[in-house]
Amino acid sequence: MAAKAWGGRFAQATDPRVETFTESISFDARLAKFDIQGSQAHARMLAHVGLISDDERDQIIAALDDIGREIADGKLPLRTELEDIHMHVESALIERLGDVGRKLHTGRSRNDQVSTDLRLYVRDAIAQIDGLLTDLQTAFVLRCERDADVIIPGYTHLQRAQPVLAAHYWLAYCEKFQRDRDRLADCLGRVNVSPLGAAALAGTSLPIDRQMTADLLGFSAVAGNSLDVSSDRDFLVEFTFCLSLIAAHLSTWAEEWIIWFSTEFGFLKLPDAYTTGSSIMPQKRNPDVLELIRGKSARPIAAVQQLLVLIKGLPMAYNRDLQEDKLAAFDAHDTIAACLELAAAIVDGAELQREAIAARLEEGFLDATTLMEYLIKQGVPMRTGHETVGKLVSLCESKQCRLSDLPLEELQAACDKIGDDVYAILGTKNAVAALGSFGSGGAEPVAERMREWRERLGLGDHK
Repeated sequence: MAAKAWGGRFAQATDPRVETFTESISFDARLAKFDIQGSQAHARMLAHVGLISDDERDQIIAALDDIGREIADGKLPLRTELEDIHMHVESALIERLGDVGRKLHTGRSRNDQVSTDLRLYVRDAIAQIDGLLTDLQTAFVLRCERDADVIIPGYTHLQRAQPVLAAHYWLAYCEKFQRDRDRLADCLGRVNVSPLGAAALAGTSLPIDRQMTADLLGFSAVAGNSLDVSSDRDFLVEFTFCLSLIAAHLSTWAEEWIIWFSTEFGFLKLPDAYTTGSSIMPQKRNPDVLELIRGKSARPIAAVQQLLVLIKGLPMAYNRDLQEDKLAAFDAHDTIAACLELAAAIVDGAELQREAIAARLEEGFLDATTLMEYLIKQGVPMRTGHETVGKLVSLCESKQCRLSDLPLEELQAACDKIGDDVYAILGTKNAVAALGSFGSGGAEPVAERMREWRERLGLGDHK
């Protein structure tokens, strides 16, 4: 029983099956770095308030440095009977320092210790994911310059709707991923609150200095209610939700590019490095990486539900159920990080099939809305203009021609306010050129947004 931190009141050894059932070292070992950081800050605070000596503090900090290196190098054996990373670190410390090591846990509990470690982990993870999102945004912005003159169909209901510059499409994803970054930044404010010193649930009678440990660990605030913070996993649910929205955005992008890569669309060529072949059909190039990004999005999305179900029925304060929170959050984080690393490379390496896009660009009456807006400018009520253009589209379908192919007499037969200047806005290129509202897919609005994105991402001016 001596190996157990809680073994003093027990007369019977733990069933080995229980040790296997209750261990978390198989997945929480990744918290080692953060456990070392938290413990060293705690040791400094204990010395500052006189609960340990300066010499004991220095011994503890040095030993923790050694233990951290051994864990990082895989030299510290992981044992199920020690349950979690926190007990592995403490056990190793006691083996080295004896009673000095036993003093480290003064004024804290594993409850506030694990919460501290998790918050440090999430804070680090947010910085990593933000960096990967920035890389992906950068890849999209740099694509804008390569594809500056390319016009593509925009879709609603997966039906051709209106034409836009390809750069407008790329910047749309920059907007989505910026919202993801903003959500993570907002989440960070609730993550970056120190629980250390809340102890098991009620605080402590010892003269600890919680503000000092918060400052040492870079927390922006100290949790004001020990009962709440010992049970709180809101920050972890929120972080995982942020990841789930990133997953949804990645899945949307992957789905579109899978469609665009198909022979039927033929809009896109993917790099060989991010496609695979068929075991039986030698001609195949499959977008497996994009398909897996789309498929793996299910994991972070499911993780949110897993965490919500986990916490929904728990009384305050800490319950062992919360050990399961890490499995969902760690997997969501790992999944999104892996997807983002590949996404930026795919965006950078893919090529638009310009000839294939141009060959079919006039299909689908992409200039119909622009013609309706032309009629509005001539004083035609919007609904009347809508009906008029609809009839003209039907006429074109019957004649198997485009709106721009109709002679002026037929156009004027539909609406006598149409003049020969109408041909300046008919055709896909003219329709795009006519787009001028802020945030639209026309040349000037897109160029302005490109400049703004380059400045935001620190890319400098395009030469």
